[in-house]
Amino acid sequence: MSGSLAVVVLAGGEGRRMGGAKPLRRLGPTTLVGRALVLARIYSRNVAVAVRDGAQVAGGVDAPLLLDDPAIEGPLAGLASALRFAAGQGADCVLTLPCDSPCLPPDLAVRLQGGLSDGQRVAMGRSAGRLHPVCALWRVEALDALPAYLATGRRSLGGFAAAVGMAAVDWPFIEIDPFSNANTPGELEALQPDRGAFAHASP
Repeated sequence: MSGSLAVVVLAGGEGRRMGGAKPLRRLGPTTLVGRALVLARIYSRNVAVAVRDGAQVAGGVDAPLLLDDPAIEGPLAGLASALRFAAGQGADCVLTLPCDSPCLPPDLAVRLQGGLSDGQRVAMGRSAGRLHPVCALWRVEALDALPAYLATGRRSLGGFAAAVGMAAVDWPFIEIDPFSNANTPGELEALQPDRGAFAHASP
C-alpha cells in the first residue's frame, strides 16, 4: 500500500521527562528519530518528520521536515501537519508514528488498513486494552473535519478520532508491548537494542 500511503513521524513534543531533546537521544547506533525513520520507511517510501521547531532535530534527519502550526496545541498539531503533507502528496492515508516507540510491529500499516471500514476515518493501535493515539492510520479526508473540531477548543487526538469515526486494532504482547515508548531515561535504557527489546520488532 506504499503508493497511497504517507508516513509522518511526530517529533514535536518537548520531552520534559526525558530532560529535553528527546528525538536525538541515542538508541544503539542511531537516535530515537533515526530509528523511527527506519520503521517509517518499512511502511512507505513517502516519509516526513513533524516538529515544532527545526532545532528539535538539529539537522539530524534525512527526511522532509514539517513545521507544526503554532496555533494548535499538543500532538494534534503534528496530526494536522501530517494530514496536510499527505494531501499534498496525493496520498489516500497517512500513518502517524511517535519518535519514541522503537519496537513498533512490522505489520502496523497493513493491519490498521485492514481495520478501517466504511464511515471510519482512522484506525488506531491498541495493546492490553490501551489505545495509542499517535500510532494511527488516518484517511486524508479527516483533514476536512479538523477546522470544526478545533473550533470546539478541544485538542485531543483521541477526541478527534472519535469525532471522525475510529476503529481500534489490537496487538498482543510478545515479551514486550510493541508500542512501548521511551518517556524517561530509564525507559529509554530498557529499550536499548542490547536489552533485547528489538527481538520481535521490525528491522
